[in-house]
Amino acid sequence: MNFDDEDDDDSFMDWDGFDEDYDPEEARAEMEAENRRIKNLPILRKANELMELTQAIVETINKEDDVLMMHEQMLANAMMLAPKIVGAEGGDLYTLRMENAVIIKMHARELLAQTSYCKAEKLATPAYLNVLRDEIEQFRLLFVEWVNGFDKDNDAPDDWGLFY
Repeated sequence: MNFDDEDDDDSFMDWDGFDEDYDPEEARAEMEAENRRIKNLPILRKANELMELTQAIVETINKEDDVLMMHEQMLANAMMLAPKIVGAEGGDLYTLRMENAVIIKMHARELLAQTSYCKAEKLATPAYLNVLRDEIEQFRLLFVEWVNGFDKDNDAPDDWGLFY
C-alpha cells in the first residue's frame, strides 16, 4: 500500500457547510439541557429505581441456595434498562430507538420472570418480590407511553425490514 502526501489536503472536507458562528458555550449549554431532559425522563427515573430495588432484593438471597446464580442474572437485567433508555434517547432515529426498546422489553420481562422463579424457589421474601413486580408494571406503563412518543418519520431505513 502506498501512502503519499499528495492527498493530505483538506479537499475531502466540505468547509462550505461549516458554521462560522459556532459558539462552544452555546453548544455546551444545549448538551447540558439535553442531558437534564434525559435524566428527568420518568422512564429513566423508574429504571434507576428498579435497579436499586433489585440490588436490595438480591442482597437478601442466600448465595448457597442460589444454584442458578439468579442474583447475578437479575442484576444484569436490571442494569441494562437505564443505559438502553439513554441510548434510545441519544440515537433519536426511530429504528435505533425501537431496537433499544426491544432490548429493554426483553430485560424487563426476564426480570419479571425471575421474580416468579425466586418466589417458587423461596430465594427471596415474597413481599419484596411483589414490590419489584409492581414496580416493573409501573415501568411497563411508562415504557408504552415512551415508545408511543417515538417519531416514526425520523428514520433512516437500515434495509433489515424491521419497524417500518
